[in-house]
Amino acid sequence: MLDLNPTPLTLWLGIIALIGVAGLCFLSWKRSPHPRRTALLEIFRFFIALLVVILLWQPEWRTITYPDTQPKIAILWDDSGSMSTIDAELPPELEDDGEKVVSREAWVKKSLASDLWETLRSDGANELIENSFATPPEEGLSGTDLDAPLQDLLAKENNLRTVVLLSDGDFNMGQPPVGAAQKYRLRGVPIFTIGVGSETRLPDLDLLNVTAPTYGIVGENVQIPFTIRSSLDRQIRTIVRIRDESGRERTKNIVLAPNAETYDSILWRLKEEGSSTLTISIPVEDGELVSANNSYDFTISGRPEKIRVLVVETLPRWEYRFLRNALSRDPGVDLSCLLIHPELGPAEGKDFIQKFPETLEELSKFDVVFLGDVGVGENQLTKEQCAQIRGLVENQASGVVFMPGRQGNQFTLLDTALSDLIPVTLDDKNKNGLTENLATPLNLTTEGRSSLLTMLGDSEEENPEIWRRLPGFYWHAPVVRAKGGTEVLAVHANRRGPYGSIPLMVTKAAGSGKVLFMGIDSAWRWRRGVEDLYHYRFWGQVARWMSYQRNMAAGQRVRLFFAPERPAPGDSVTINANAFDANGAPLKEGTVAVDITSPGGKTQRIELQKNESEWGAFTGRFRVDLPGAWNLRATVSGAADLPTETTILAQGVDIEKTGQPARPDVLEEIARVSRGRNILPSQLPDLIKEIEALPEPRPLESRIPLWSHWATVTFLILLLAAFWIGRKFNGAF
Repeated sequence: MLDLNPTPLTLWLGIIALIGVAGLCFLSWKRSPHPRRTALLEIFRFFIALLVVILLWQPEWRTITYPDTQPKIAILWDDSGSMSTIDAELPPELEDDGEKVVSREAWVKKSLASDLWETLRSDGANELIENSFATPPEEGLSGTDLDAPLQDLLAKENNLRTVVLLSDGDFNMGQPPVGAAQKYRLRGVPIFTIGVGSETRLPDLDLLNVTAPTYGIVGENVQIPFTIRSSLDRQIRTIVRIRDESGRERTKNIVLAPNAETYDSILWRLKEEGSSTLTISIPVEDGELVSANNSYDFTISGRPEKIRVLVVETLPRWEYRFLRNALSRDPGVDLSCLLIHPELGPAEGKDFIQKFPETLEELSKFDVVFLGDVGVGENQLTKEQCAQIRGLVENQASGVVFMPGRQGNQFTLLDTALSDLIPVTLDDKNKNGLTENLATPLNLTTEGRSSLLTMLGDSEEENPEIWRRLPGFYWHAPVVRAKGGTEVLAVHANRRGPYGSIPLMVTKAAGSGKVLFMGIDSAWRWRRGVEDLYHYRFWGQVARWMSYQRNMAAGQRVRLFFAPERPAPGDSVTINANAFDANGAPLKEGTVAVDITSPGGKTQRIELQKNESEWGAFTGRFRVDLPGAWNLRATVSGAADLPTETTILAQGVDIEKTGQPARPDVLEEIARVSRGRNILPSQLPDLIKEIEALPEPRPLESRIPLWSHWATVTFLILLLAAFWIGRKFNGAF
């Protein structure tokens, strides 16, 4: 059946247009020397105009389908993992053996097994459909999608009378169910929702996530952050325990605030190379009802590392001498020193180089660059070399450490490409820095107390005491304030400026790399009474922290690093690559491709996009949709060298959790939009009566909007083409 839907305006516009076209057709026919052919052509013209006017009136082809089956009543019940939460209170008519509070799943089963539904089951006028949804799979991650089962049911059945939905309303997959509810409203099918479970979270301690690094250096501490959510109404003093497969463990005492999330970390020292599985756990507290989420397993790899470090300095001050000793004696560091004495020239000897790396190939080998009291000038750095250091940090994930001194040479860096990398604002009125009459300590900030860089003790408990005992400094850089986007780790203990405490240890991210500003020249004094213990540990941690990302996966021609390190299904992973030619210089011509194999064995290839730089930097993205090991294999076009291979471990975070509060607001919205009603558990008898009083389902009606259909537009174009050909034919003869 054809329906027209004109507005008063379009109706009269269409009529006037048809009258005008009819007049033009008549005049054209009267003036034509070929009246018979012209008459046919003008009738064709009027037909096209009539078709256009009808399209202006928004025609629709309406089809009505009368069902040939009994009306159907559907009962959908939630079978997801969250339904095992024990917080559902039984109404008196469903109580059995004195049980008043059962799991949500048990509540649903008792409800469906009760005599309340017998009236509908025995009623021959309706067919009853009972389906569960969101049943946890035997393998893989589980979740709840409220939208899909409603959409599927509506598409499958053409004679629905109503739907009864029993759920806790907690969905974590798919689209919001309000879209399905709108379609039910258009079909005239109300949804009656029954909320199961309590709106209050069960008393529980939940180890939400662990964001451990993918690898660590053998013999060094790694910092393993974690998050714990407490829904207990009291403060909890508990112990976090980390244990490996051999039974070796470390513990940490923490305090959990009531009804809040706590972010913390624990240290773990890797003893051997290779992959190992670690478990972080917390004990079950009194009153806690869910114990399954009190532990978390993850994998981390231990590997030996050789970090290439470049130190650039002008004068052999004490800070430089002891820094050089610390790095040269570190078995994991390959040190190169460029000591450019203003009078004596470059120093010679073991670990010394005579000039700054001349090519990008030579410079790109360094993981970390230490810039002491050096700037731009004769026998120092050039602006071009400063630009190269910035490119190394931003494009090749290297690190740079600024260590200013009493000469104030680093003020000359403010006119170079390194200016934006310096994470603090300097006072140009005190270029030579500020001195202290008494030894002044550093105070760690909140960020500093939790940073791996400042972890000088074997445990986090003893670290604050170590920092309190460290010898102080007598000189510091003229810092005004930290720039935006930085992280302040330590401040002056006694001196304050117009912006608060003076920041003296500051870090920031710069492109793919990292930056550290060390505003004192007395770290060497930390050796007093303990020799090399804290001084060596600090600078070793700085070198490893800065080179961590750069050394995730390194091959002959390609170096890979990625973020996030431990993605969850649904996350997008950014792959960064540094590619080199056969001579070791950054790749200028060629492409980098990465073959990605999913845990299920499916392989895809992505070609990384080249960044607009001279550093051979490439980037690309892919989406993780399964938990498990994703294998990456990177190759350079036309290269016969071995590919660079690495593995990304996608964390199987189970989004379906027990103990979560019910969400009756979701169910209320579904009922309201579909013109149904949200039923309380005590109102079940009334629900049966309401369903019996519902009218018969109305016939299905489908409408095809002809005015916007592609076939209509195509047909109109063909008619216009035929009319144009007809006019040409009529004028030629």
